[in-house]
Amino acid sequence: MSHFTVREWGHVKLGEDGFTLAQADALHAAACQHPLAHRDGTNILIYRRDRIVARQMVGMVAAKGCSLEILPKVDPDTVDSETPDAVRNRLVRMLDVALGLDLDMGREAAIDTQSHTLLEVLIRAFADKLMAEVRRGLPRLYLQCEDDLPALRGRLDVTRQFTQNAVRPDRLACRFDQLEPDTPLMRVMASSVVFLGKYVRSPATRRKLDELRHALAEIPLVPVARLPWKAVQIDRTNRRWESLFRLAQLLLRRDWQATHHATRAPDGFSLLFPMNDLFEKYIAALMRKALAGSDIEVVDQGGHRACLGAFTGGHLENGDVFRTKPDIILRQSGRLLAIIDTKWKKLATNTLDRKHGVSQGDVYQLMAYARLYPTRELMLLYPSIPGEPCGEREPFGVAGGSERLAIATIDTSQAEDEVTRRIAKLCERF
Repeated sequence: MSHFTVREWGHVKLGEDGFTLAQADALHAAACQHPLAHRDGTNILIYRRDRIVARQMVGMVAAKGCSLEILPKVDPDTVDSETPDAVRNRLVRMLDVALGLDLDMGREAAIDTQSHTLLEVLIRAFADKLMAEVRRGLPRLYLQCEDDLPALRGRLDVTRQFTQNAVRPDRLACRFDQLEPDTPLMRVMASSVVFLGKYVRSPATRRKLDELRHALAEIPLVPVARLPWKAVQIDRTNRRWESLFRLAQLLLRRDWQATHHATRAPDGFSLLFPMNDLFEKYIAALMRKALAGSDIEVVDQGGHRACLGAFTGGHLENGDVFRTKPDIILRQSGRLLAIIDTKWKKLATNTLDRKHGVSQGDVYQLMAYARLYPTRELMLLYPSIPGEPCGEREPFGVAGGSERLAIATIDTSQAEDEVTRRIAKLCERF
């Protein structure tokens, strides 16, 4: 099997030391089937004459006999200073925090990220968590059953008794409730075990998945495309399965990522995340933690005020087209405190640059928010290069108003507690 690991904007050459043309075709076809892919998949992979180039999506693209792992990179113009193991470990931590997966990122799990790909690490985490829950016992529900029994159980089905069983007086048509493990949640788990077994390479993880399939043998298998995701209900009886269900969604469901059974990529599999979205959710999750105990509410992808509406000649209070969704909104007792927009891109380190490397498009976006939302506090938050200074830079004022536009960076390579502390410091003045 041909496997390569690259960073965002990196490439793998075609030929003797890289993918074959057939493998490159299969990987490109798998990328094109992703729900977030453009028609030609150029926002995920660019297929050139002698190479295949990764874009600003991270994760895994796999096809028959080959796979490509794409890891995050803040600055596409610099030489990688971190090892793939360190970057993969950070990506797993970001996914854990952003999506609430409740992964065990202890010493053994950290070692796992050094010896396996992102997909292998997540499948191993899924198998470990599922094995622990199966040993504690499967969640069960009362299901209504019908059967012809020699003795009455539950209620007698009178209609069936005097029609179908009219010639069988030794059988009673019974309707009864029976406690069964065959629930929508367990159907998702059983199908996940079988599906992920096709893509695992570690013998230890494969053995664990085989053991799980045996333990869940009484659960009927459902094709991935027909899994009852919406029928799954997490309540007090199965609350401990919630993070495991999220992990199954991450690996199988068509959200940020996708599994394919299309004719163009029958053996293709992609597990991809737009880094802009992942960075935003990661910051929002840690910001909630940083502001826990205060009365400040953190709202991600909220607001939804529209820029334009029908022209009336008078004052337009609300628009109805070109709707806006600020990344993060801070509210306190219904009052809007600040708007924070996250950007997964490098900010200039040159202190002589008055613009700090901020693009005009980012500034225009925040100026639109200043017009639509009643707040004087705006912030653009970028990742910093690991090891470089981070924090807030000298703020800008917005012409024609009194709004304050702060520019800040955060180092995501640090431990979550340190990142949380720095986020709390950035939010102090709010």
